[in-house]
Amino acid sequence: MKTVTTALDVLVIQNEDTWDQCNWIVPLSKALEGLNAEQAAWVPPSGGLSIWQLANHMFYYNQRILERLQEKEPSVPAADSNVATFGISGDPLNEAGWSKLMEQTTKLAEQLRDTLATLQDSKLEEAYMDSDDNWAQTLARWVLHDAYHAGQIVQLRRQQGCWSIVF
Repeated sequence: MKTVTTALDVLVIQNEDTWDQCNWIVPLSKALEGLNAEQAAWVPPSGGLSIWQLANHMFYYNQRILERLQEKEPSVPAADSNVATFGISGDPLNEAGWSKLMEQTTKLAEQLRDTLATLQDSKLEEAYMDSDDNWAQTLARWVLHDAYHAGQIVQLRRQQGCWSIVF
């Protein structure tokens, strides 16, 4: 018997592939694997963002998405701008701070996975906040957002010579 793949099924698959399943793209967990604070805080000589900043940015938005999915008010206030969500480049000597961010990021990814797995298909058609978008559109863009930044992290690792992960 053939099963029907729902939009929610697709979002769950995409979320898993973006976080930890090695399929068509490098998942975020692999992109971040084995990094130390010095590598995470490194900024390309030509300028740009550090891996730490990208991780901060994704954590900020992922936390807000999770809390909204749980129908809670976001615990972190709205940022003044998108740029503000990246924060500072990170302290190359702060291994504890980097490790804490990675632990929080992993826990958040697990909570998002669990929350998506228990969503009802009908939730996808509900309006997302005060926008013209619904949850399906918002979640589809959110998954792409994390995949995009995972690719940036791989590129930064390649630039600094600390990418040797093969999957």
